[in-house]
Amino acid sequence: MGPEAALWTARAWVDGSWQDGVLLMIDRGGHWAEICTGIARCPAGAQALSGPALPGLVDAHSHAFQRAFAGLAERRDEARDDFWSWRERMHGVAARITPALLAAIAAQLFVELLRGGYTQVVEFHYLQHAADGSPYDDPLALAWALADAANAAGIGLTIVPAVYERAGFDDVPLRAPQQRFRLDADAAWNACRRLRAAARPLLHVGLALHSLRAVTPPSIARLRALAAGDNGPIHIHVAEQTAEVEASLAASGARPIEWLAREGLLDARWQLVHATHATPAEIDAVAAQGAGIVLCPGTEANLGDGMPDLPHWLAAGVPIAIGSDSQVSRGWREELRLAEYAQRLLRRTRNVAARPGVQPATAARLFECALAAGSAAAGQPLGGLVAGQRADLLVVDTRDASVRAIPPTHLLDALVFSSPGRPWRDVMVAGRWVVRDHRHRGAGAIADRFGAAMDKLWQHQAP
Repeated sequence: MGPEAALWTARAWVDGSWQDGVLLMIDRGGHWAEICTGIARCPAGAQALSGPALPGLVDAHSHAFQRAFAGLAERRDEARDDFWSWRERMHGVAARITPALLAAIAAQLFVELLRGGYTQVVEFHYLQHAADGSPYDDPLALAWALADAANAAGIGLTIVPAVYERAGFDDVPLRAPQQRFRLDADAAWNACRRLRAAARPLLHVGLALHSLRAVTPPSIARLRALAAGDNGPIHIHVAEQTAEVEASLAASGARPIEWLAREGLLDARWQLVHATHATPAEIDAVAAQGAGIVLCPGTEANLGDGMPDLPHWLAAGVPIAIGSDSQVSRGWREELRLAEYAQRLLRRTRNVAARPGVQPATAARLFECALAAGSAAAGQPLGGLVAGQRADLLVVDTRDASVRAIPPTHLLDALVFSSPGRPWRDVMVAGRWVVRDHRHRGAGAIADRFGAAMDKLWQHQAP
């Protein structure tokens, strides 16, 4: 598709509901120039889409290298198996990742994310140095590998370099497997500036703090000062594990989210990843300070993290984005489904996220939350089929049996709660098609490089 285009579809998701006869105009910069509804027929010069259209969503939390580990930690040989034992094995994988391997693994992941309905991914980037902790000749070698992979796949990428300094609240030094994660506040800020200066298309940059257990309070204050005039997002893992909450209480007398709020750190830039173990008071504090959260239901379930208080987060009006995290799930439909199903199992009731009388459709409410919050988490105009937002689009394949003959008003419900198939026929990013009729132009070569990388990574190695 050229730099200017017009698309028409019989039905599209606009302003929180399905609208009929939608004309979508794309400007030269790859953004929506105008959205018109009620256009009964495809105008001359416009391209008619093959099915209903939705905006793409943001994958707001990703560790791309963990794609190489997905599915390989599902056995238990010891009495205990939880997040912390999983992390030990994950560190073993991280120790073998090189820039070339990361580029191959990430490119495959990014193609899969596109096919899963994501058009932007936020990479929480803490894999910085060589395996022994020494910097590469270019300290950003691994970040450039991610950027190259995103370019090859055609997905939008927000990199958030993560400050990582210690192995616990009591200033335990980093262990050998963690040395390659080391990054202080000034180095993170410099990485952010260098990546931005490259001015690569579809590459955007924010900042991250790995977690309160991995970053000292003075470094948090330093990063806050460096980024005082910056509008980019700031991400942090927080309250994912009960052990983290207990350690925070012992070290500071406050729970992790409570501490962030008490210090007055939070604002609309801040994205609290997981936030699984939050009290009602903490949720209300996050809402009052305007921060958002990022839930990763697939990973949180896989790791046995626990369940967030989704109804309270929703009622408080806190922006809720979703992420693929450890890559055991790579599509937003499954993430939204798991977010709702976890609550149903916990509360023994149905349609927990729905708002009777306001938004009775559970899928619609979750989708709209993820759409708006994902834009903030990525620091990009990705808020849907709205003039001025980036022209990202998913086209539903109505030939797929999972959605065939579904009443139009229930299509999103079926996509989220009854769709084992592959319903995205076409995917657009910034006004350009990256998937057409289920085919990604570079998928074959990318898959070959991924296969070679996996062979090299796992040759003579046990997960």
